[in-house]
Amino acid sequence: MTKQGGLSRSLGLWAIVGLGLGYMTPTVLFDTFGIVTEETNGVVPLTYLMALVVMVFTAISYGRMAKVFPTAGSSYTYTREAMHPRLGFLVGWAALLDYLLLPLVNALIIRLYMTSLFPSVPGWIWVVGFVAGITALNAWSMKSTSKLNFVLVAFAVAMIGAFLVLATVQLYHGMGQGTLFTTQPFFHSGVAIPAVLSGATVVCFSFIGFDAITMYAEEARRKSDVAKAIIITLLIGGAIFLVTGHVAQAIFPDVAGFQLVDDTLPEMALKVGGGFFQIVFMSAAFAATVASALASHASVSRMLHVMGRNGVLPKRIFATVHPRRHTPVGSVIVVGLVSLLAITPSLELISSMINFGALVAFTFVNLSVLAYFAWRRREYRTPKHVATNVVLPLIGTLMTGVLWSFLHKDALIAGIVWVSIGVIYAVALTRFTGRRVSDVAIGEEAAVVTAAPEPELAAV
Repeated sequence: MTKQGGLSRSLGLWAIVGLGLGYMTPTVLFDTFGIVTEETNGVVPLTYLMALVVMVFTAISYGRMAKVFPTAGSSYTYTREAMHPRLGFLVGWAALLDYLLLPLVNALIIRLYMTSLFPSVPGWIWVVGFVAGITALNAWSMKSTSKLNFVLVAFAVAMIGAFLVLATVQLYHGMGQGTLFTTQPFFHSGVAIPAVLSGATVVCFSFIGFDAITMYAEEARRKSDVAKAIIITLLIGGAIFLVTGHVAQAIFPDVAGFQLVDDTLPEMALKVGGGFFQIVFMSAAFAATVASALASHASVSRMLHVMGRNGVLPKRIFATVHPRRHTPVGSVIVVGLVSLLAITPSLELISSMINFGALVAFTFVNLSVLAYFAWRRREYRTPKHVATNVVLPLIGTLMTGVLWSFLHKDALIAGIVWVSIGVIYAVALTRFTGRRVSDVAIGEEAAVVTAAPEPELAAV
């Protein structure tokens, strides 16, 4: 049921899963295949397996916190409520580097696609047109956004399936390893574990999307669907990456035959299926990018909306919900305006900044599980509680720590600068308005964020 002026509970389980998969962009494996193959000496599926293991522990933490705090704020809300409001603000601010810049990245990728096809047309025209369309659809209806996203994701996944069939035929005819049944894509002589871990930090961010599902907590028809969708999305995405990575590495053991290693997708499609399939497959990559733009734009606007409701961002802009469309129209428009910056920056710079925000969110969601269940609720007296409330989140934190150790220096610098801006903003907010980021939320937000016990822990 939708409250007057509130977000609409219009999303079923599979609509949420579709949004998560759309955010992930399943075709991204083909774009990074050459880079990861070079870095790891040809064990792309092994890097995805390592990344998946790391993400599973973090996904469990997201799922548990989503059950207890069924609001759209994700890592911001979890840290705010489980640890401290000021820390929650800083985590939310840092996470914006992930959530707020991904729509910009998608617009940037579309600009690169279109300018390569139509070099005589100025790039800004494609950015403005694309961002305007994505913004308008997100402002119009969440249900319409999810439906279009689902169609685009289904098309992209179907084309990945076609690639796998064509690649299998080529393997049968002797291309690459000459067989699907080979362990070479997972391990062979010359593979160095540090290089594989470094490659895992690259592909790990292919999984970004399962965490953004928590942003739809207030629009899910059933609150329990969010936690289920997190795990389902991660497992489906992981299966796609593992199977596709294995087949792709079997047919392309190295990058010796590629002219452009930085983006191997067009050449992979051409070598496997010919010119016509290359066109179709590139259209699937385009569709996947549009789906990612829709999902990422929708999710970050929900996070900004919650921060606006809490008063740490201007309420008049960010807390606004359209009375008939039930979308956070102010936040949606702001995300669109930020995405217009895709007219000028480079993909490498923006991508490095996203990595910092994602790792901050992953780290503090794991720590929030530890703080809330083990520290605040004192649920550590049985072996089951120790395992679920201490061991699992600690493993998730430590595994995320491994990724921190491989974070690029530029990403770390950009992240520190962004967090510093957040600190300055928080001080200015207090100085000029008298409102602190640690102020307790009132009204609607207080009602939404009231912690609900997990079913299995309710009797404890």
